[in-house]
Amino acid sequence: MINVLIVDDSAFMRKAIEIILVKDPAIRVIGQAADGFEALSLVEKLKPDVVTMDVEMPRMDGITAVRKIMANFPRPVLMISSVTTEGAEVTLKAMEAGAVDFISKPASRVSLDIVRLEEEIREKVKAVARRRPPVLRHTGISSVPSKTPLRRPAGSVLSSPGVARPAASARISPATSLVSASTAASSKVTKPSGRLLRDIVSIGVSTGGPPAVQSVLSRLPEDFPVPLLIAQHMPAAFTGPFAKRLDNVCKIRVKEAESGEKLLPGVAYVSPGGRHIRLNMHHGVMSVMVTDDPKEALYKPSATVLHESVGLALGRRALGVQLTGMGSDGLEGIRVLKEKGGLALAQSDATCVVYGMPKAIVDAGLADAVVDINNMAAAIMENLYR
Repeated sequence: MINVLIVDDSAFMRKAIEIILVKDPAIRVIGQAADGFEALSLVEKLKPDVVTMDVEMPRMDGITAVRKIMANFPRPVLMISSVTTEGAEVTLKAMEAGAVDFISKPASRVSLDIVRLEEEIREKVKAVARRRPPVLRHTGISSVPSKTPLRRPAGSVLSSPGVARPAASARISPATSLVSASTAASSKVTKPSGRLLRDIVSIGVSTGGPPAVQSVLSRLPEDFPVPLLIAQHMPAAFTGPFAKRLDNVCKIRVKEAESGEKLLPGVAYVSPGGRHIRLNMHHGVMSVMVTDDPKEALYKPSATVLHESVGLALGRRALGVQLTGMGSDGLEGIRVLKEKGGLALAQSDATCVVYGMPKAIVDAGLADAVVDINNMAAAIMENLYR
């Protein structure tokens, strides 16, 4: 049985969320709190498995409450936030404080539209409840900007002398399939020796994604030699602020993708929420297409759409990465990428908030290596080269 504490200053929302959750016999609501101050007391007393947390509340807001919960009683906290640009900003701040993921509710505080989110709420609660506190302590994303990054001219490559090379265990070879790269250097990543074999990195990610994506991108050197395309399951209002926050803390450039723009090395392109991104190749020039097709896709953006387009366009010169997330989005795209000769990395179970999307490719025998999140940047860099 999964015990849940609901925190929201709206009595209507608390009741609506409770009704949604208890429809699943595996979930039990053991308490409700009207603000963060009351939530702290109930977390200590009731010891819930999962906390759903509103953002704006009297006495103590959700961000402060999350920070105190993670410092004193670490457990999965799911933010319930409005689908607005302002809601995106504060939700990302809550994830900096340690919340594992979020669910977007209607902008109106008293709205029956919350019932449209029933399945997502129940599934996310069940998914994050499986995470152990040691994993959760490392999910908060940093809000401290890095030193002012140097933006190199398009197409140029800078060297990084004096930076330690990642351990060889991060490199993929036929003999190291499904070996965790736990001994790879986690904080210093630089260009290995050898010939560049890949031209792009595609990343599919969902639940628990923001801190995982930051963990990877923030470790990449500013002379990262290829572009990255990212399909993160997020609403449209969230992806722009998400990309901007990443750009502030990463040495590489991070931006929301714009349809038709030429892809540059050392730039990560985040798919706009609610739409897909595909890789286009024209006369040897890579560009990104932002599209609504396929309209029937369960997830927008879809990791499968992204990985498939990268595999079809570049084949063996593509590297696909599956990070934390529910379900199996990305599986069929990775299958195509692998059939065309590309390589695939999967995040390890121990470091995922939800081991769904990576597990799908591991179980299908498509992952060339399983890598802890702190070592993923090193593994990516190593496997761009021979």
